[in-house]
Amino acid sequence: MPEPAALAGTLRLPARVHFGHGARALLPEVVALHGRRVLAVVDPSLATTPHITAALDALAGAGLDVRTYTGIAPELPVGTLDAAAAAARDHGTEVICAIGGGSALDAAKLIALLCVHEGPLDRYYGEGLVPGPVVPVVAVPTTAGTGSEVTPVAVVSDPARELKVGVSSPFLVPAAAVVDPDLTLGAPRTVTAFSGVDALVHAAESYTARPLTADWSVPPPVFTGRNALTDHVSLQAAAQLGPWLPVAVREPADPHARREVALGALLAGIAFGSTGTHLCHALQYPIGALTGTPHGLGTGLLLPYVLDTLRADVSAAERVAALGAAWEHLPARDASAARTVARAAELGDAIGVPATLADIGVGRDQLPDIAGLGLKSARLLAVAPLEPSRELLLDVLERAHAGILGGTARHHTTRTVS
Repeated sequence: MPEPAALAGTLRLPARVHFGHGARALLPEVVALHGRRVLAVVDPSLATTPHITAALDALAGAGLDVRTYTGIAPELPVGTLDAAAAAARDHGTEVICAIGGGSALDAAKLIALLCVHEGPLDRYYGEGLVPGPVVPVVAVPTTAGTGSEVTPVAVVSDPARELKVGVSSPFLVPAAAVVDPDLTLGAPRTVTAFSGVDALVHAAESYTARPLTADWSVPPPVFTGRNALTDHVSLQAAAQLGPWLPVAVREPADPHARREVALGALLAGIAFGSTGTHLCHALQYPIGALTGTPHGLGTGLLLPYVLDTLRADVSAAERVAALGAAWEHLPARDASAARTVARAAELGDAIGVPATLADIGVGRDQLPDIAGLGLKSARLLAVAPLEPSRELLLDVLERAHAGILGGTARHHTTRTVS
């Protein structure tokens, strides 16, 4: 008999997660646990920066045979991964050390997959199709937002598909994550803003996802919906990110703000890596493909409108209110779903997230096609708290295009982030 959602939970995490200023000093020990022949997959914009070169030198100084790969293309086109996997096999790679933002970490996961399992990669698109373990990955994020260092999914661009596509499998969870906030200090303000607000969306969508009802007679799906082990993690992520993300954007050299945001992003990754995300992400994929805008810009833009939509359901509205209470460190009696929606809009304005779809060049006549494409994200919509009909998606899009929140036009002053 299925177990009630409140009593059931699933977490899939790296065997080791290290967080804190200076944690990168552990890399030689953590990497060496998995082998001596190392492929370092490094974001090309970071390969010659002092922190990263020092980290790579430390691996070599520990007697590891390190080959560095920097051929990470923006948006991670699927064709670039075949050459990377060939280089990894040629090196006899035993462990991959991934250093960078979401593209570098996702690339490392898929290279690890193709080192062990025969391509092409499209054999594994979707959920649960990776047949077994992959080369171990030690993930070292340099942005605070993606959560890829602790999640079972990697996303690529495929010219044969209209949208970005994901490979989701418990076997893609990295073997270890080393999260050092110092590595985020050089991130541009726009990267801080858009990756950070995406982490806040991870927290919000993991907390408001459809609940897990576990039937232990069959393996659980990769993404379960919210469950007993993730609720508190999602709320703590929001509590870190809500107050501190604007500070990190405004004062990028502030180490305390960087630490708080990095911790919030890590916690959000831990939560959504089990629960999944839903409406913001399902709609962002076609919006991002259409406009060429950053992923976090799209999810952050949509967040107030999706939270506003959830207010129509009593149970979901209660969760939206609780999310805001955690975010603002408020007692429950002072929180409301309407207040949470307003704060989401205010945060977006403060960090430079455009307020409407019209602001990023989306035409109203394009909304029906975007809604139709959003419906194709079955993995994401499976955990949406409301029935994800075409009409629901189109309603979110129309209000996001016109800037309508709570039935009235949104008033905002967006501060440009440079």
